[in-house]
Order: sequence, then structure tokens, then C-alpha cells
Amino acid sequence: MADLAFEGAARGGVEKVALDVEELVIAGWTGRDVAAIEHHIEELKAIGVQPPSKVPLYYRVASSLLTQGDSIQVVGDDSSGEAEPVLVGAADRLWVTVGADHTDRKLEAYGVALSKQVCAKVVGRAAWRFEEVEPHWDELILRSFIEEDGKKVPYQEGLLAKIRTPRDLIAGWRNGDKRLPPGVVMFCGTLPAIGGIRPSSRFDMEIEDPVLGRKLSHAYTVRSLPIVS
Repeated sequence: MADLAFEGAARGGVEKVALDVEELVIAGWTGRDVAAIEHHIEELKAIGVQPPSKVPLYYRVASSLLTQGDSIQVVGDDSSGEAEPVLVGAADRLWVTVGADHTDRKLEAYGVALSKQVCAKVVGRAAWRFEEVEPHWDELILRSFIEEDGKKVPYQEGLLAKIRTPRDLIAGWRNGDKRLPPGVVMFCGTLPAIGGIRPSSRFDMEIEDPVLGRKLSHAYTVRSLPIVS
């Protein structure tokens, strides 16, 4: 179990949101465009990852891997982040924040579900009320950046219109029920990497809301631990 605390930004002000996370679900292969899904499958095939048995898939991950920290530790140099919109089920409403499904890519070639269990899953410290962004969800912009040669470079960018809607993803996991239970966090999928998947010592991520003029953002550094045997 993980304890999370958010600054809940709403048009009426800011509120504190705290919850105990009992379940962590990572939705994969969530693109609306079949061609885009095939592109991502080919992208992962290039690093040895087998194609999914169906789309979307819902990976169950230990909730204790969730963190809102500024740094994580990984084993070796073969992991990388990918930015995602993240749904957070609270007692009174659904919230959305930004997160990174940081994954060991070498282990991913052996088994995707297993690879998702060995790296922390980073989420931001601010969140929006989902009902405030649901009407214009497709207009939200997801971005991420990595550090290369000492410079911050774009790594991902695109509209959330490219990803299945949150209600559809929840219904796919909940057998038609479009409500996310309290205490559940769901990662909603990602966008292809610009220039291909690769590691970085820093990962910046954000979701921009051009309609209401605001952003959710978070960044973390990655410390690689030595592989010993």
C-alpha cells in the first residue's frame, strides 16, 4: 500500500487530497489509432519486447512502487520513463495527475508484466478534478523531456486524443463499470518516444490544459545502481 497526497487544483480553489492506494493498474496498448499501436509494438519489438496478447492490457503492479519523490534508484542502465495521464480514485471524486511508468527495458524483453514490478512508478504532487477536464480531455497535451549531453530535449508530445478515453479504459478493466473505485490508481497509457526509447538520468513530464490555461508537471532524476553477481 502507498500513501499519496496531492494539491487538488480546482476552479474554485485548492484542496488537500490524501489517500491510501490499495491497487495500482497500468493500462497498456491504449492507443485509439490502430496504426499508432502497431508503431509502438514495432518500437518495442526493436528492443526485444513480445507483442501483447490483446489490447488494451491491464497490468497489476504493487502499489508500494508508487512515489511522488524527486529521484528514484534503478539497477543497471537499461530503464527509461514514459509519461502518462494517471487517474486517482478518491472517496468523493476522480482526480487526474501526471505520472511516469518507469520500466526496465532489458527485463521487458523477458516479460512485460515482470518488468513493471522492478522500477518505481512516479506521480506528480498536483492533481485536477477529472470532471473539470473530461469535456475537453482530447485537447490536453502530454509531454516529456529527457537530458542528453547536458541538454533538455523533447522525448514525447501529443494530444490525449491519441489515447483511449479514461471512461473506456476503466470500463475495460471493470467489465463495463466506468467508475474507478476509491483507493485505485490507473495509468492510462503513453505516446511513442521521439527518436526511440532510451534511458536518461532525468525525466520531466507534464500535461497541459490549453482550455483552462494550466499545467501539471513533475520531474525526477534516475540513479543507476551497479549490477553485481
